[in-house]
Amino acid sequence: MPVILPVKGQFPVIPSDCFIAENATIVGEVSLGMQCSVWFNAVIRGDVHYIKIGNKVNIQDGAVIHATYQKSPTNIGDNVSVGHNAIIHGCTIKDNVLIGMGSIVMDDCIIESNSIIAAGAVVTKGTYVEAGSIYAGTPAKKIKDVSPELLSGEIDRIANNYVTYSSWFDTSE
Repeated sequence: MPVILPVKGQFPVIPSDCFIAENATIVGEVSLGMQCSVWFNAVIRGDVHYIKIGNKVNIQDGAVIHATYQKSPTNIGDNVSVGHNAIIHGCTIKDNVLIGMGSIVMDDCIIESNSIIAAGAVVTKGTYVEAGSIYAGTPAKKIKDVSPELLSGEIDRIANNYVTYSSWFDTSE
């Protein structure tokens, strides 16, 4: 069973069509949209501020979503993929975004829609990622624009695939 716990009276809100892996952890003031998936060893910790996650978001294995106490909540839009072992902390991620494996997005960042954060990138505190761009490196910088092929071939494909993958698990037991 996943660890789903209230913190200071705040219970996670998880729609019935979401897939939550049996060793995922979701605590506190967390709300998930429809068709989300939270994968193995992922942690969403809404203990110090709220975390709001839109529809069709996948939080892949080992990812950590957190916020900053009384200062920076975490807001994630629709159709977002958070790659394996990524860290999302006290920031805003708009719609149709791919956060690459092992990347870090720090406090007060804004990742605009239709963007990609490359695997291993470190998006430092307060960075503004313009819509339709790819950021990579440490610290992350814009390297190019997202092409229509990347938008459909990566951002949309991965988000849609994770809805399919979650359907493979029988959670009725």
